[in-house]
Amino acid sequence: QVQLVESGGGSVQAGGSLRLSCAVSGYIRSSTSMCWFLPAPGEERAGVAAIRFGGGPTTYADSVKGRFTIPADGAKNTVYLQLNSLKPEDTAMYYCAADAFSSNPHLIASAYKYWGQGTQVTVSS
Repeated sequence: QVQLVESGGGSVQAGGSLRLSCAVSGYIRSSTSMCWFLPAPGEERAGVAAIRFGGGPTTYADSVKGRFTIPADGAKNTVYLQLNSLKPEDTAMYYCAADAFSSNPHLIASAYKYWGQGTQVTVSS
């Protein structure tokens, strides 16, 4: 019954910014880890940013530290991904996911149970 719907993707020039949204319906605990993922070769996707649904500490992949942030707004049942200083190599389908259990924010795809349909980010040079 839990559903995640991503939005906010688009096409931008290198150096530009986008804000992606992950709207959550159904019940998710505030202590549940939420994470944004990119497609990757093999079975697992590559996590880029994570935060608990209720907010708090964050975890980022090295490739996006200093450029991306992952705010959470529990009142709106939404987790965001703020993408700044975008590079062409950031071009990808971005997916939002929710863990099945309470946990610290993490980037391990196999632990996540609920997934959105993705939103496309395209960065041109």
